[in-house]
Amino acid sequence: MTHSQGQVCSQPMDETATELRKVLVLNPKGGSGKTTLATNLAAWYALEGLQPALLDLDPQGSSLRWLGKRTGEQPGVHALKGFELPSNVTRSFALRPPPGTHRLIVDTPAGLPREQLREVTRDAGRILIPVLPSDIDIHAVTRCIADLLLVARVPRDSGRIGIVANRVKANTLVYRALMRFLATLEIPVVGVLRDTQNYVRAFEQGCGIHELRGGTQARDVEHWESIVWWVETGEVAALDLG
Repeated sequence: MTHSQGQVCSQPMDETATELRKVLVLNPKGGSGKTTLATNLAAWYALEGLQPALLDLDPQGSSLRWLGKRTGEQPGVHALKGFELPSNVTRSFALRPPPGTHRLIVDTPAGLPREQLREVTRDAGRILIPVLPSDIDIHAVTRCIADLLLVARVPRDSGRIGIVANRVKANTLVYRALMRFLATLEIPVVGVLRDTQNYVRAFEQGCGIHELRGGTQARDVEHWESIVWWVETGEVAALDLG
């Protein structure tokens, strides 16, 4: 998995790559980085030509605001609004991705009711859980995984659940403590994203980290390789914060 700055990391695509696949980004705690994961993954798939749709279930509408900032020069991402739905159509119809969609990325709200968890996870091929290096966030992710296993009944060994350590600083005690804790969950850590303003810049420009220009984002693009690799193949790559 190699690339040069500004390029999309190339992943092996088999004959099923253009089938519709749903990727759910989930964490009950606000501010964990769900929108960062959802928007950057959608942008990656757009660059890869896999016709992504981004479903924003969060009434705050952060992913939709990001989509509104994208220009016509950038590969298209279809927007789906999952809140304040019109009363004259069914929910399933309103949330249906358009024909030709190959990847459906779902940005979920904080505090998602447990009774809705089984519904949103039912047909998700991959479930990404971002977690920050703090005691509060560690507690939240523990509850999130417990609900996935017990309420949504997603088997631990199904290969559908992956954790992304978000906004971390290398070689710090809190980062090492987070990684030690995550190792006890028996859920794979499929990516590590560093604490950087590049994601703020990317959001403000309506682009993904892979589309950003004129900065220090090459390291951040490298960190995305393991995430996309796991989403596409189910294989957990060796992680290097770098």
